[in-house]
Amino acid sequence: MRAATVTPAGDLMRWVELPGEEPARVYVHGLGATSPAYFAEAAVHPLLTGRRSLLIDLLGHGISDRPTDFDYTLESHADTLATALTSAGVTGAELVAHSMGGSVAIVLAARHPELVSRLVLIDANLDPLKPRPNWAGSSGIAHYSEEEFLAGGWEEVRDRVGPHWWSTMRLAGREGLYRSAAHLVRGTTPTMRELLVGLTIPRTFLVPEDDRELTGIDSLEAAGVTVTRVPDCGHNIMLDNPEGFARATAAGLA
Repeated sequence: MRAATVTPAGDLMRWVELPGEEPARVYVHGLGATSPAYFAEAAVHPLLTGRRSLLIDLLGHGISDRPTDFDYTLESHADTLATALTSAGVTGAELVAHSMGGSVAIVLAARHPELVSRLVLIDANLDPLKPRPNWAGSSGIAHYSEEEFLAGGWEEVRDRVGPHWWSTMRLAGREGLYRSAAHLVRGTTPTMRELLVGLTIPRTFLVPEDDRELTGIDSLEAAGVTVTRVPDCGHNIMLDNPEGFARATAAGLA
């Protein structure tokens, strides 16, 4: 396990690293997840192995520190990720990023273009969302105030998301989980979609084949974003269909 100090207070981001050729490939998890658990199988798939690979956890999640005085905006997540990658000697990396991690990866590429050469986004959040009561995920979490969430709302979220997601969500700091969700729902200015369209690096967006929620596909493709539908999967494409994910990701990185 590797680590880098990423805040003035000394907070550490940690990652699992697999040796291989440069440029590095960086895997970034989604809300309430952890990259080693979500991407270990993919990183060693025959179509994707052989590259130096960092399975990194954002602050507040997984094996990284969980500071309570960090704001957890998408921009701050991107900037601390940039600090960690710079500490690791990474430049021009290929980012493979899921859900909220995809949003962070877009912001990273916009704010620190020297660090990113390609993006493969896995059903990433591109637009602001509305907080929704009794929903799982970011919209449901953001429906609470932070005080409500910390006082017991997190238990309601635990019961809604189920044991599979909770197995990694329970590793997240509660302040970090709440603030990350709230800022993900709020989005960025310009939006993540607008930032993605404005990038000039190769970009691939993976979406479940049966998904009907992704809008603006024509405008994404017109901007050079390759949109690939992956069969037999839900939101967690890499876990639901590892073979299909590996094929689609390898094509996006070719």
